[in-house]
Amino acid sequence: MESDAVAAVGRMLLKGGRVVDPASGLDTVADVVVQDARIAAVARPGEIGVPQPGTVTVDLSGLVVVPGLVDIHVHLRQPGQTHKEDIQSGTRAAARGGVTTLVCMANTTPAVDDPTVVAAVREWSRQAAARVYPVGAVTRGLEGRELTPVASLAAAGVVGLSDDGRWVQDGGLLRRAMLYAKEFGLPVLQHCEDPTLSAGGVMHEGAVSARLGLRGIPRSAEEAALARDLVLAEETGCHLHVQHVSTAGSVR
Repeated sequence: MESDAVAAVGRMLLKGGRVVDPASGLDTVADVVVQDARIAAVARPGEIGVPQPGTVTVDLSGLVVVPGLVDIHVHLRQPGQTHKEDIQSGTRAAARGGVTTLVCMANTTPAVDDPTVVAAVREWSRQAAARVYPVGAVTRGLEGRELTPVASLAAAGVVGLSDDGRWVQDGGLLRRAMLYAKEFGLPVLQHCEDPTLSAGGVMHEGAVSARLGLRGIPRSAEEAALARDLVLAEETGCHLHVQHVSTAGSVR
């Protein structure tokens, strides 16, 4: 994506890096010409010839050149928790690490459960250092009791629905959310963890937790929650994205 720093350079020649582009199937050592923050040419080493006057040349031998990376689970904490992070600081950090597109979770204060909050996040993101796509909450206030206005959230520009770290325990409510999500082409992102099974746990339940004297979290906390959600996703046809998969049973 375009940045002021790159745009100021005008023309750059990125020499000798391993260029990987999944979209075109390219994976080879090449030279890349960037003109006014846009890729102008990709060629085998030496084919481009003598750089034009004013070209900034960067030797990337031994390094990898890839399109901007996408992080689909971030916490930008704005609104309401900017003492932890905000959209500007979070996107600057992302861009520094090569991430040019972010999907931000809905667990802000207030939660992203209303079109006005979506609009605010999108407005704050206009001058961000990376593209920001907001996720809307499944339930009002992330409280698991009342469904958000999914149609309005979709119209406002959310790219998915999630209560983030709070698993939607009410199966009937989640089923309705999935039906709406399917209707509007949105995925549902679930943190599959049944709190009645995991409450108080601080690590995986097993020999190590017993030896350390720490309360463990049984794998059933994740797997039972996931099993229910998979059944609902199959029934509704909703696109379910499972966050934080951590057990072999969940993978199966």
